[in-house]
Amino acid sequence: MLQAGIVGLPNVGKSTLFNALTRSRKAAAENYPFCTIDPNVGVVQVPDDRLEPLAKIAKTSVIIPAAIEFVDIAGLVAGASKGEGLGNKFLGNIREVDAIVHVVRCFEDGDIIHTQATIDPIRDIEIINTELMLADLESVIAQIDKNHKKAKAGDKESVANMAMLEELKKHLESGKPALTMHIHPEEKGRLKSFGLMTSKPVIFACNVSENELAKGNSHTARVAAYAKDHMSCGACVISARVESDLVDLSPAESADYMKELGVTDSGVGALIRESYKLLGLASYFTAGEKEVRAWTFRVGMKAPQCAGVIHTDFEKGFIKAEVVSYGELIKAGSVHAAREAGKYRLEGKEYEFKDGDVALFKFAN
Repeated sequence: MLQAGIVGLPNVGKSTLFNALTRSRKAAAENYPFCTIDPNVGVVQVPDDRLEPLAKIAKTSVIIPAAIEFVDIAGLVAGASKGEGLGNKFLGNIREVDAIVHVVRCFEDGDIIHTQATIDPIRDIEIINTELMLADLESVIAQIDKNHKKAKAGDKESVANMAMLEELKKHLESGKPALTMHIHPEEKGRLKSFGLMTSKPVIFACNVSENELAKGNSHTARVAAYAKDHMSCGACVISARVESDLVDLSPAESADYMKELGVTDSGVGALIRESYKLLGLASYFTAGEKEVRAWTFRVGMKAPQCAGVIHTDFEKGFIKAEVVSYGELIKAGSVHAAREAGKYRLEGKEYEFKDGDVALFKFAN
């Protein structure tokens, strides 16, 4: 299962957010730096409003959502690339995840310690970005040295590696993360093979107080602009504290509490969905009397591979996939009506699955 790592400075709300995401009290969330040392890992269901309507059509009460893993990683401080704080451990944990949820403190609270004394989310972002870029630069230089001899001897793979590594070195030295360097789509695999932290997809989670959840604040506006202009990525507003409080409430009590705040969501549901997309994932559905289930696939996967998500035998013996889009099925109102309207279609091995496809696989035993 792919993992999204929750990172940020100490005391910005990472562990509180992790507990909210996983609906648990698994991670320590104390008011002091480095209360998290070893990373906590939790499997999180992906909220999907399409599941209940599908369950009504399929006449089932069993719904199984898609899921992803989140990892709560220890807080970073300036100098982490040189081992300060829990630097080496922190950086090692980041290298292992597939995407980064960068939590930024955007709330004022004199009772909660901030390692930098004042609230300035852009400064906080740049502290972490700088440390990741310095560590990546060190890695790039080491990989240049490693590829140099082979490239000189004419090894084609090493020559191609050297060309990209030299560009990456210049890019990082100019203060830009690897993910913002323009490369040909065919070279994405090569970039990923270098294992650079700043090449991982990122989303910023702006952690606000409960009173600012509905509209955000000046801090969240600055983070959104920075994310777009400097990182080519997005940002969302969340309140980890609100969602953490909801863990102990019933669905009815949660709805009343959110209504009082003037919102329908703490932002955590949207963050989970955006993290899912960030990992390059999408969902297709199977729907029958037994259950309605969301199956996770990588965007770009073809029908046999998607069948293999259910069971390897489905991929090996794949014949056809009977597919209808979620929208067309819901519009028809029933499987029978969708078939009568000609909305179901048979797709072969070259069909590239789309998010929201409802599928039934035909395969040879």
